[in-house]
Amino acid sequence: MPSPSSVMANSPVAAAMLDEIWSALDGPQAALSRVQMVGDGALPSVFAVSDLAQASVAAAGLAVAELAASGGALPALACDRRLASMWFSSSLRGQGWAPPPLWDSVAGDYRSADGWIRLHTNAPHHRAAALQVLGLDVQQASREQVAEAVARWNAGELETAIVGNKGCAAEMRSQSQWAGHPQGQAVAAEPLVAHRAFDAGWRRTVPADPARPLAGVRVLDLTRVLAGPTATRFLAAFGAEVLRIDPASWNEPGVVPEMTLGKRCAHLDLRQPEGRSALEQLLAQADVLVHGYRSQALEDLGLGAARRRQLNPALVDVALDAYGWSGPWAGRRGFDSLVQMSSGIADAGMRLLGRDKPTPLPVQALDHATGYLMAASALRGLARRQQAGQGCEYRLSLARTGQLLAAHLPQGAEPAFAAEQAGDVDAAEENTVWGPARRLRAPLSITGIPMSWDLPASPLRSAPAQWR
Repeated sequence: MPSPSSVMANSPVAAAMLDEIWSALDGPQAALSRVQMVGDGALPSVFAVSDLAQASVAAAGLAVAELAASGGALPALACDRRLASMWFSSSLRGQGWAPPPLWDSVAGDYRSADGWIRLHTNAPHHRAAALQVLGLDVQQASREQVAEAVARWNAGELETAIVGNKGCAAEMRSQSQWAGHPQGQAVAAEPLVAHRAFDAGWRRTVPADPARPLAGVRVLDLTRVLAGPTATRFLAAFGAEVLRIDPASWNEPGVVPEMTLGKRCAHLDLRQPEGRSALEQLLAQADVLVHGYRSQALEDLGLGAARRRQLNPALVDVALDAYGWSGPWAGRRGFDSLVQMSSGIADAGMRLLGRDKPTPLPVQALDHATGYLMAASALRGLARRQQAGQGCEYRLSLARTGQLLAAHLPQGAEPAFAAEQAGDVDAAEENTVWGPARRLRAPLSITGIPMSWDLPASPLRSAPAQWR
């Protein structure tokens, strides 16, 4: 691996992270010389969150540049550190309206009899799973009632009980406890980006529009909440046709206006034969599949890896997992905030800042960073398909991205970013069904390739489940 000096950067930590990410993607190392990392300052954290933001966005941008070059000279690109960090929070600025709250009323951190635990209850079935274990009314329980019930449990025992009831919870562990835990050890042994290729007999084509290198590329999105939707939102910014599929019962109102930018959103019931058949038809015509189902879920639906490859040998298949692809928790439900609790990030923030409660990252950085790494994986897969006629499979996890963050500590205190200014927001108005909105300016600048979206954010299940 080359030294971080191969990247033009104000921050050596961001440059080192980009080197590691690009190497994990098997990207050509000479391409790093085309990247300029601009800006200084940082989000407030004991971890290098802004370095991770800048490095992951830059990696995705570099993958766009490589695909657009199609074997020729790579365009230069610059990644703005402050804007990349801001996109890790929210890009949407509603004009006279705001999305619903991000969190369910009882979601959050609670003190147990022997420590701390976080309950993730945003989905109704996850809320029910946690409150059933606590013996509380699923609809009417208050935070005070939840706190009283949690205080009677040991954190580890409550975590086990809620997960066993198909819910989502995480005991707060230290980094050393995570390092000694069987799942922490499994994650540490996994690559940042696992990938393999398959001969697909793909015949080389030339991008129809160098300024929109993903025009004509079909992306099937089977992801929820943040990481996967971040990936597909990024791909849509360079011309991809993104079709998101949700079940009829799913909703995430707090993030839909943020995350569906550039996409059409449909629904299928994969429990029914006609739903699975429709998905197979979409898969057969897709270029990229991005999915966040737990490792066994698609297999149980008859849509496992072998079947997907049979349907579409040239598919670029990008999969996300919360806690890693091996070890005893490989199939566990999880979200960014839970992984931060499990892996020691929230504990380290608490101890190093002298706080009396879990102190997570200032943004859900594992979700966002993994999303940009997923987008970069999809783009590298498309480039490999162009160059070698191969289909590809990529696997990433929130926990492994957390390990990347923990391994690169910030080098001294950096000044906080300046507050948001009018010039940080793009002048163009996005006409959504919720009302007019504007977005933050793009964090990437790639010569000759604008980062822009053809469609406004749209509600879930608002389009037919078919390609245009």
